[in-house]
Amino acid sequence: MPIVLNKKLYTQKNKMSKKLKIFILLLSLSLTGFAQEQLSLQEAITIALQNNYDIKISKNQVDMAKNNANIGNAGMLPNLSGSYTNGGSIQNTRQTPATGPDRVITGAKSTNNSYGADLNWTIFDGFSMFANYDRLKELQKQGELNSRLTILTTVADVITAYYDIVRQQQLVIAADSAMDVSVLRTSIAKTKLQLGRGSKLDVLTAQVDYNTDTSNYLQSKNALQVAKVRLNQLMVRDIGTPFSVVNNIDVDKGILFSKMAEMAEQQNPNVQNAFINQRIASLNLKSIRGARYPSVSLNSGYSRANSTSPTGFNQKFAANGLTYGVTASINLFNGFLQRQQERNAKIEINNSTLNLNKTKLDVNSQLLTAYENYSTYLGLIKLEQRNVDIAKENLDITLAKYRLGSIAPLELREAQRNAIDAKNRFIEMQYQAKIAETTLKEISGNINLSN
Repeated sequence: MPIVLNKKLYTQKNKMSKKLKIFILLLSLSLTGFAQEQLSLQEAITIALQNNYDIKISKNQVDMAKNNANIGNAGMLPNLSGSYTNGGSIQNTRQTPATGPDRVITGAKSTNNSYGADLNWTIFDGFSMFANYDRLKELQKQGELNSRLTILTTVADVITAYYDIVRQQQLVIAADSAMDVSVLRTSIAKTKLQLGRGSKLDVLTAQVDYNTDTSNYLQSKNALQVAKVRLNQLMVRDIGTPFSVVNNIDVDKGILFSKMAEMAEQQNPNVQNAFINQRIASLNLKSIRGARYPSVSLNSGYSRANSTSPTGFNQKFAANGLTYGVTASINLFNGFLQRQQERNAKIEINNSTLNLNKTKLDVNSQLLTAYENYSTYLGLIKLEQRNVDIAKENLDITLAKYRLGSIAPLELREAQRNAIDAKNRFIEMQYQAKIAETTLKEISGNINLSN
């Protein structure tokens, strides 16, 4: 009898499995197309680095900062301007001299034409120009840091999105395995009913549980497709592009907190940004103090002028020549504004120092939190791996007993649910450990851009 029962179970299971596989195949084709590319994490990162809009915008901002960091923008170069004037007038005049008759001119036309060039060069302004140039170079460094921060954030987002797909893919496989057990359970329940050893209630309960597992499977498939859309968005390509990923989550298990903390001190973009802001605040004070010193400028120019005036003493006038000189000025009193500006600049330096210390504390706090999560999830991975093995063995034993009719269907369902939960927890712990690992490397500025 057991042999006959097993053959019937095998036949019915095969029939249900074929129907299920056809349904899954049709669903997969409708969602992902007929062909999919094998996308590695390195390829995903490379595509994102080339296409991501945030990265492109940050690179453009770096180019702008580079354009601004020049000695001309700092005020070190002379200013040369040219001018040209051409005009005239038409007037009716009456001149009454001391002796003689009035002189009346109707429609007297005067002309005025001049052109020239003026040069002005500030050669000393209390060292403000040098402070401004240094500040522009610091702003360029800050732009490069912000660009690097954008790249690190984007790469971390790509890694997170990629392994979210791997997680969802594994959850789909786990849900599919749960369906297989439910198919087998339904087959056994129907066979027992046909042989008079079971009840209709067991068959209906098995079918309800099978439908529940199918619903979970379809939801997992949907979550997988949504995760793929997110990664396509990060890579800035057609969000419907089909692709497949690897089947496992590799977690770096050799990360040391001391090494990460040392790297974060030197490479974290936020910390480096705070250092630059402190430097900029000091340069701003230096620039403001420059107003206490005299300002010395050299000036020169060349001009040429021609004019006619029928009513003037000289009816024609022409002149050309070179001008030159030195101008020096110093601020003697401006209503205590100089002192006020210096005080505010000193407060800004103090604020930048406080912000630097706060940033270091925040980074260290984030780093330690991420490392604690990382260590905890590594331990949970080992624990859940053992739970998966135990739950699988328990499910196998329970299923064998159910075939023999020595246990109730609810016990099989409970063993099946425990196996599913254990597998899902194991997958989740792997994913969370990978997220913690990525966060650690992002905070320390140590993400491998080529992975």
